[in-house]
Parts: sequence; C-alpha cells; structure tokens
Amino acid sequence: MLVRQVAVVEEVVEGATFGTFPVPRVLRLVRYVTMKWRYGRTPSWSKRGVHLRENGRCAYCERPGDTVDHIVPVSRGGPSDWLNTVLACGPCNNRKRDRTPAEAGMRLLVTPRVPPWGEVLFR
Repeated sequence: MLVRQVAVVEEVVEGATFGTFPVPRVLRLVRYVTMKWRYGRTPSWSKRGVHLRENGRCAYCERPGDTVDHIVPVSRGGPSDWLNTVLACGPCNNRKRDRTPAEAGMRLLVTPRVPPWGEVLFR
C-alpha cells in the first residue's frame, strides 16, 4: 500500500523499519482500491474449496469426509464444478460408485452451492 501510494504513514513505531519504510502504527488510506479480481467473478472450483465449503463433513452421512464425489458422475458427463460436487467419506463414495444419489438410494444432506470468497479464500 505504501509503494503504490494507496496509504500514508501517520504514526510510526520508533526505531523499527520494514525495508526502506518505517513500521507503521497508524496508516491513513488515501484512496480506495476495488479488488475486481475478487468481486468480479466467483471463486474457481477446487477440491480444497469443496472441503472448506462442506466443513470437512460427508454430504451423505456427516462423518469426516476425505474424497470429492460428483453428483452426476464424470463417466456420465458430469462436470467438476461447485454445483456438481460434494465432499464424501470413503464408504459413502464407494457405495455410490458411478451412480446418481437417487439411483444409489442415498440422500444428500447438503445442497451444493457456489461459496462466497470469504468461505474459501482465507481459511
């Protein structure tokens, strides 16, 4: 922020520096910068993101989940995206195999959704 002159140092920690800059105690924002990369689109799908979205719980039985399951299997043309994937434990994923939850007689306890940035970015 100091390099880009988005903020200026109002108060410093005496005797401490960070490179060529004094360590700030108080910063004053000079101009507001919109992060278009963050607010202009949704988060990209990832296995880690699915794990964070589901809080580490299986979408079928709520035990700890360790695999990503496709609701419509990839073998049937199901995409790897937020609305087609959920977290599953090994036994539930094996039981479902390459079928849809309805065909496997399993019920989803969560509704797949696109998570907000804060849910997958800084955790």
